Amino acid sequence: MGSHALAAGLLLGLGLSAWASESSVRAPEPPRARMVPTELEAHGQVRVDPYFWLNRRDDPEVLAYLQAENEYVERVMAGSRALRETLFEEIVSRIPKDDTSVPYRLNGYDYYRRFEGEGEYPIYCRRAANPDAPEEILVNGNELGRDQSYFEIGAVAVSPGNDRVAFAVDTVGRRFYDLRFRDLRTGRLLPEEIRQVTDNLVWAEANQTVFYTRQDPETLRAYQIYRHRLGTHPSEDILVYEEPDPIYACAVGKSKSRRYLFVVSDHLQSTEYRFLAADQPESALRLVQRRQAGHLYSVEHLGYAFYLRTNWEAENYRLMKTPVDHPGLEHWTEVIPHREQVLLEEIELFRDYLVAVERVDGLVRMRVQPWSGGATREVLFDEPAYAAGLGDNAELDLPHLRYEYTSLTTPKSVYDYDLATGTRTLRKRDVVPGGFNPALYRTERLWAPARDGARVPISLVYRFDRLRDGSPPLLLYGYGSYGYSTEPTFRSDLLSLLDRGFTFAIAHIRGGQELGRRWYDQGRLHQKLNTFTDFIDCAEFLVREGRAGRARIYGYGGSAGGLLIGAVANLRPDLFHGLVAAVPFVDVVTTMLDDTIPLTTFEYEEWGNPHVKADYDYMLAYSPYDNVRAADYPHLLVLAGLHDSQVQYWEPAKWVAKLRATAVGRNRLLLKTDLEAGHGGASGRFKRHQDTALIYAFLLGLAAGGN
Repeated sequence: MGSHALAAGLLLGLGLSAWASESSVRAPEPPRARMVPTELEAHGQVRVDPYFWLNRRDDPEVLAYLQAENEYVERVMAGSRALRETLFEEIVSRIPKDDTSVPYRLNGYDYYRRFEGEGEYPIYCRRAANPDAPEEILVNGNELGRDQSYFEIGAVAVSPGNDRVAFAVDTVGRRFYDLRFRDLRTGRLLPEEIRQVTDNLVWAEANQTVFYTRQDPETLRAYQIYRHRLGTHPSEDILVYEEPDPIYACAVGKSKSRRYLFVVSDHLQSTEYRFLAADQPESALRLVQRRQAGHLYSVEHLGYAFYLRTNWEAENYRLMKTPVDHPGLEHWTEVIPHREQVLLEEIELFRDYLVAVERVDGLVRMRVQPWSGGATREVLFDEPAYAAGLGDNAELDLPHLRYEYTSLTTPKSVYDYDLATGTRTLRKRDVVPGGFNPALYRTERLWAPARDGARVPISLVYRFDRLRDGSPPLLLYGYGSYGYSTEPTFRSDLLSLLDRGFTFAIAHIRGGQELGRRWYDQGRLHQKLNTFTDFIDCAEFLVREGRAGRARIYGYGGSAGGLLIGAVANLRPDLFHGLVAAVPFVDVVTTMLDDTIPLTTFEYEEWGNPHVKADYDYMLAYSPYDNVRAADYPHLLVLAGLHDSQVQYWEPAKWVAKLRATAVGRNRLLLKTDLEAGHGGASGRFKRHQDTALIYAFLLGLAAGGN
């Protein structure tokens, strides 16, 4: 049976007869266009935006419009209700009801996180490091989140004396957290509460003191570091550092040695570290190396030295060492040199070993080097496409390296690698209930030629007994921003697509960092169009190679990946049968002109500063909202969150409104806004997959002939 017939047969068997017809379900009227100035000026002109008024979050007319769009989604997708229920049950049935992470050792205790039964949220636990120690519950997410429509636990940190825990909770979804403290000797919550801050916190070695970060309430820029002493009122907290530059944010951290606290100021292209002794929390901060345009570095500590991963005169980074007493750049000496074809991504320090995490040709490798100067070992991985990264290595004296490995066909696996012998031990591989058989699935790595001669990696996975007729449906995922490398990791929810004949592929497009720092630089600022054309070129390549049918290829991206989807829809509305854009950043120019909303100034180095004419013109040329035209767009499913603090809900709402008023053709245009969630969608490990089921039903309906 061909994949098209197979998909259609499976869908009909699950109760999807057809989407509702256009004649029976009329699309909502676009909201009223109001041709009034936005008060945002660009190069002598005030921008006029017909849907700018949709940014009024509490306006009844705005909420009524969002609700009308939600109701329209349900009417259009009414025929898929049984399928969505089936998909949801399938997806959550593959999530183990009872699950426990591999414990890691810290300061005499083994720490782990577990889920139980139907509980949506994690339970944070520990045991004293002896075989008979009882479990201690640090934070129980199911109890704290029981009556909340949205709930998220941020940081959980135990004091150096092991007797108190600090934790952060968000009950709205806009990433404003309340910090609470529990006495682990009595189990009682302490009375003090620090409200509406970030979840970035760290204990000083003095057992009574916590450092935390406060954000600007309007822009959400983290710009202040405070010191809190337990037993005092938060109004008495001491401001330790304030970042004055609006394009920088700040955070606080702690060295693995527990000797130093770090305050870091950074934006996308520059970093500056300060430090103080962790056992002297009231001492003054000292500078490591003053910020400089284009200089990014990070700092760790071992012995009498700081170790710095830096791009100073090293595009793909190198490792340097400097005395703690003289940390400035003039004292730096080289430990690992720069290499043109190798990106130094991370380091992990141990008392006797240095571990370097590197990326070569888009794939991660790990090298273990003894400080004594002996032979270097490489941790080997053997699948064609995979993801590997550091696990919990919380202490310097550990005899092993904890790392995690996964691929599109291998569930997340936790290994301990013996640093002395090179042997590795599998500590845990995630269980997929329901009889998952990895032998039925195949992963590959391809290289697509881009129009300018670059070669773009593609990772893909499929169930090999469910396709191969030359025109399988294929879902192509992309992101391509901020230097974020999109890893080919295992997702059990994808099995619901693969088992119905879909291929899933990841386009590792420019704007990510898979092929080194230059790969990122070629996909930002005035080279951002490479991100979009790479995605288009990957799709064309997959069709030419018979990996997808010409009318059966679909695209998916979220956040900055939603910008990708919006730009591709404008550039090539004929290429994809359907597109899914989750919390999409589609109103680039208006957003970047408004420095009162979150993330704007911080991201000038990613998109450009629209107050600079050349930047403004370049952004305007690709901004999806500004380039909507009278075209026959693909079927579109757009997801938004009312409380989204990263991509405000009005961006997708405005985009859909303009598409409704401008686009031609009869393809579906659906906007689903979660009225109780933020950027990450619904909270909870099960509930969030309601949206996954909706996305898959949308795609499967199209692949089965929905129109």
